[in-house]
Amino acid sequence: MVNKIAEVREKTGMSQKDLAKELKISHWYLNKIERGKVDPGVKLAVRIARALNTTLNDLFF
Repeated sequence: MVNKIAEVREKTGMSQKDLAKELKISHWYLNKIERGKVDPGVKLAVRIARALNTTLNDLFF
């Protein structure tokens, strides 16, 4: 799945480790999500959008 999570995260100045910690997931798993290797699922996608103060549309469409 193509996403813009890394792009949006970097614009907010948040590190991958900080976002992963906030989401209570490993930064390795977040890295796989950002690279499109793993689908985060709807619940985690919503949590990511909230943590980055953005919408699902901005992250995935």
